[in-house]
Amino acid sequence: MLILAMESSAKPASVAVYADGALMGQYFQNSGLTHSRTLLAMVESLMNNLGVSLSEIGLVAVSRGPGSFTGVRIGVSAAKGLAWGLGKPVCGVSTLEAMAYQAPDPGALLCPVMDARRNQVYNALFEWRDGALVRLCEDRAISLADLAEDLRLRLAPAGATAKGDASAGATADGAAPAGATADGDAPAGATADGAAPAVATADGDASAGATADGDAPAAPCLLIGDGAAISYDFLSHAGVACRVAPELLRWQTAYGVALAARSASPVAATDLEPSYLRPSQAERERAAKSQGPGTLAPSP
Repeated sequence: MLILAMESSAKPASVAVYADGALMGQYFQNSGLTHSRTLLAMVESLMNNLGVSLSEIGLVAVSRGPGSFTGVRIGVSAAKGLAWGLGKPVCGVSTLEAMAYQAPDPGALLCPVMDARRNQVYNALFEWRDGALVRLCEDRAISLADLAEDLRLRLAPAGATAKGDASAGATADGAAPAGATADGDAPAGATADGAAPAVATADGDASAGATADGDAPAAPCLLIGDGAAISYDFLSHAGVACRVAPELLRWQTAYGVALAARSASPVAATDLEPSYLRPSQAERERAAKSQGPGTLAPSP
């Protein structure tokens, strides 16, 4: 089955065609142009270059949020319109889950983070188990301080002290190594072909990215998304051992949407709804006005 996937939940926009377990093609741009100008134009151009007609599409997939309110609305509206016109089912997937599918790192705690402003991020946590992506918590809007505390608790069994002073992968002085080996080469745990499998310890457990020859292990928490940089700065200072995904894996993409759609349930175009996680600024302002002068709507 051919899947036409679209992603417009943040500044980048992308479209992809996926079929029979393989990516046929993807267009990606991070130019800042309005998605209403670029998204459908990218769909048309990609389909023409692949020699695929819209009638051949079996499923339309889209990231339904969280993310930019405007971007999510544009993507969901475009997907609903295409699915409705083609008489095809549509599948809305979590933006955060789609990002996790892009990071096949079985030794890591996958931590997609999108900048939600006001010192918050949109976040969920995942890990790979026996080749399957496992969700560890629901999508959420969470403060960076609360995220740091949650990660400290989750990573504590992997080597933290009883006081919780040193998280797994931290050096003796509390710094969190970014996964590089002593000579500055590729991140610890990567094989010769660039894959990063977990390495089993003597008792059969999987270490968080350690190499077979005992080099320094990669930090166990992998940050993915447009909030990775700000999250890394905050979490590192908070003592959480983390690392930022490589550039090609970091951004939200339609390819990730297609991967997530394979295991999601399609719906009719009329039933697809966005997921914002919190009210928009306009909704908060309307709520404040309805409560009377001088009243501020509470922030989520």
